[in-house]
Amino acid sequence: MSRAVTEAEKGKPVFDADDEKVGIVVRVEDGTAYVDPHTSLLDEYRLLLGWNDEDEDVYALPADAIEEVTDREIRLRTSE
Repeated sequence: MSRAVTEAEKGKPVFDADDEKVGIVVRVEDGTAYVDPHTSLLDEYRLLLGWNDEDEDVYALPADAIEEVTDREIRLRTSE
């Protein structure tokens, strides 16, 4: 079941539609999850999420990229 992003999401893993780990939520500000990306995250996927700045350690997760927020994880929409 989907729900809004809250402080409770801190520490949850973020997965893409292919079950690949994108990263972990490290903080939530004003309903936006900030993610520490997994080291294996492809540059192409970073671009799809708007994470272009390689100097950043943590990136905002666009709300429209989220498919579902569960008790255990955040799932992203497909890029299609």
